[in-house]
Amino acid sequence: MISVVIRNKNQADALQFLLKNLTERYADDVNEIIVLDNLSTDASLSIATQYHARIVTIEQYSFGGSANICAKEAKNPIIVIFSAHSYPVSHDFFKLIKAKFQENPNLAGLRCLHQPNDYKNYINNISAKQDPNKSGLIFSGSAFSRTVWEQHPFREDVPTFEDKEWTIRVLNAGYDIDFVPSIFAYDVKRTKKQLFFRFKNDVVGNYQLWHQDVSFFQASKGLLGSLSNNMKHFLVEVKYAFLRFFYLIKFIMNKPKQF
Repeated sequence: MISVVIRNKNQADALQFLLKNLTERYADDVNEIIVLDNLSTDASLSIATQYHARIVTIEQYSFGGSANICAKEAKNPIIVIFSAHSYPVSHDFFKLIKAKFQENPNLAGLRCLHQPNDYKNYINNISAKQDPNKSGLIFSGSAFSRTVWEQHPFREDVPTFEDKEWTIRVLNAGYDIDFVPSIFAYDVKRTKKQLFFRFKNDVVGNYQLWHQDVSFFQASKGLLGSLSNNMKHFLVEVKYAFLRFFYLIKFIMNKPKQF
């Protein structure tokens, strides 16, 4: 069987949909659901209780730290991590994951499919060794081996990309990371503040893991490009706002015959 661990903070509506999905469609494949909650103040905990999920509360959240807690708390040898705003779609989602692990005892983890980049790399057989970023694990809709984790826990001193860092490390240790055609949805709407938080982590993560440095010229170019794109976007929005307005006026004055 499979353990599903859900990382959550104040996403009651999304969490309820995910738990309903898991308990109604995949009860034969999953016998443990853990909600790893970061001090939610909404109805998340009562919803988790309603669906008989085990609640584990964390006060200090970090990406690698939360992934380690997920692995430590789970009782099954295969662990699937979701964020509350993601959910499995394909009917055989977990069956395909189990089959992959049964076929390959050297398997450390599986990346499921949720966006065009995943599908393109999967169809083009681009391995995690060739592209650890887009073919390696992503910790919302990926599965990993608890046995491998016991030997190679996730690093907690990286601000982001803990999944990609682990991918590179276990590949170098001789294990396999593969795709699995299990399809899930990633339905998230981030605020400007959340996007900026993610941006800051990505800058540090890209430098630490992919050695992508940033110069003053690149930073300035990025600022000017962003301002230019926003101005173009604003002018296009204004243009079409007026076009819609004038069309509606024209429609009011010359309404077609109703059927």
